[in-house]
Amino acid sequence: MAKINYYPGHMAKTKRQIKERLKLIDIVIELVDARAPKACMNPELAPLIGSKPKLILFNKADLADKKGLEAWRDHFSKRGVNTLSINALSGRNVNRIVPLSKEILRPLFEKEARKGRRERPVRALIVGIPNVGKSTLINRLVDKKATKVGDTPGITRHLQVIRIHEDMELLDTPGILWPKLDDHDTAMKLALLGTIKDHLVPRDEVVIYGFDILRKHYKEAFEKRYDMTIENDDESLDIFDKIGRRRGTLQRGGEIDYERVMDHFLYDFRHQQFGPLMLEWPSDTDA
Repeated sequence: MAKINYYPGHMAKTKRQIKERLKLIDIVIELVDARAPKACMNPELAPLIGSKPKLILFNKADLADKKGLEAWRDHFSKRGVNTLSINALSGRNVNRIVPLSKEILRPLFEKEARKGRRERPVRALIVGIPNVGKSTLINRLVDKKATKVGDTPGITRHLQVIRIHEDMELLDTPGILWPKLDDHDTAMKLALLGTIKDHLVPRDEVVIYGFDILRKHYKEAFEKRYDMTIENDDESLDIFDKIGRRRGTLQRGGEIDYERVMDHFLYDFRHQQFGPLMLEWPSDTDA
């Protein structure tokens, strides 16, 4: 698969701007899709933030395989990274983000208190690749009286600090871009979830990748959805044909309309018709 210019241009400028602003940030909050946490993580982020405190939010957690999600949370916990399962759309656990951030930053605020500084809101940077729900999350966090704090001492006058909660301020910064997407597995996972546009990757490859995940980890749900039986020696084309016949996606002459099969499958996958699932596990990665 050719390299995908996922978010072309301006990467050097953005990285420089983020680096300049990080000294003003208490904590970096990274939002990922709970069904593919590693695939949704921006590889440019870790070297940028260094030792800055971090909180990973597993968004759409209700759509994820519970055992898989627990495995990921345990994986990051062992590495000293705090996580929280949320659903930005429904609001589930969103109210825990600010208290958890304050708990993570307790040593910092205690140190400031010893120096005689008054208690202040947490300054956070919320990041996430496109379509993981960042805007939805911020809208959930924003108080109705959200205000721009403006020229807070020590902050470049062209930057804006937005108070999204009485105990949290969000530094208005450029998005952290991802220059190229050249890992095949990552591209397939993001395409399956609809996180990247369909035209960026071959649809048949994406669908076959989805077939492989389902038959390996969720075969019963896969068979039930299309009222079919998948044999061990079935090739991808056999599965296309079985779904096509069950869904009646036939062309004139009775041949399978494979484009419509792909439409059906991708719709079902993106609308949770196979139940909670996980596209990757900690054992698959060295993250």
